[in-house]
Amino acid sequence: MIVPQYWAEARVQYRRKNRQITVRRFGWSDVSQAEAQAHAERRAQDALDGLRDGEKLPRREPKVAYNGADGVPIREEIVARHDDVLITRNGYGARCLNTADVLFADIDFACRPSLRFAVGVFAALAALGLLVGWLTGSVLLLAALLLVALVASGVLAGRVHRLYLDWHGGAPALARQRILRFLERHPGWSFRLYRTPAGLRALATHATFAPDDPAVARCFAELGVDPLYARMCQRQKCFRARLSAKPWRMGIARHLQPRPGVWPVAPERLHMRRDWVERYEAAASGYAACSFLEVLGSGVVAPAVARVQWLHDELSGAVSGRPIA
Repeated sequence: MIVPQYWAEARVQYRRKNRQITVRRFGWSDVSQAEAQAHAERRAQDALDGLRDGEKLPRREPKVAYNGADGVPIREEIVARHDDVLITRNGYGARCLNTADVLFADIDFACRPSLRFAVGVFAALAALGLLVGWLTGSVLLLAALLLVALVASGVLAGRVHRLYLDWHGGAPALARQRILRFLERHPGWSFRLYRTPAGLRALATHATFAPDDPAVARCFAELGVDPLYARMCQRQKCFRARLSAKPWRMGIARHLQPRPGVWPVAPERLHMRRDWVERYEAAASGYAACSFLEVLGSGVVAPAVARVQWLHDELSGAVSGRPIA
């Protein structure tokens, strides 16, 4: 897991056949700004050399904090350090816990039907329309039925999905059942389960894991973890858990200032960020990011996990009784 303290950007240029090629790359360091700049210059030169040798490389890296980053560390402000656990502020202003080896898995409730299911419903209705059109020999009727299938498939898929959720006791019960089925197949595992505004959070307490461990990938797949989160865990070699409320859930409509909220911020604009963060933290003190529900599985808590669990519960307000947001 890398969340650097210092960031820099370098630009190198090369002229070929009356065309100028400009390559930009970021560099980073935990030691100094100068080391970050030297790293950026090496990466930019390496990329330029690759382009000159015929490699297909992007000429510029996107300046993104976390989601979408590929080959670049997490670019967020470090708010606090607790040994090897880092607390950062993400792109919309919330505080996040970052750990290299304690498995967190956020499971969003499937409140809407999947695209695959909706397409399946449309295919079934379209097939019925084709059959009726073929039996009647009417092209006009066939076209009308296909249009009805297109319009009705979304509504029908939504109603069938809601019936499916109701049959299983609702989205929370369905997500919990997936966890229990996983634990039946892996009896040595143990999870602390938390409620989040959009789903559940599972914290594996029985052991530590590397984010690229195949066991982690299987766990994420079986629990229904967001594929983007799973992919970013592997890329960034880091598990994450949001510790404070999302601004819009507390009525804060204004985005983290200045825009975009990617770290670092130019010194002359840093006061804008500080003012926004001060207002955000005042509001966030009345909310929790999640709420502790129960322990599922073996109940084993590894010593290396215990300290991260305590830190998470304390900073997220998981046992505070405050409303979650």
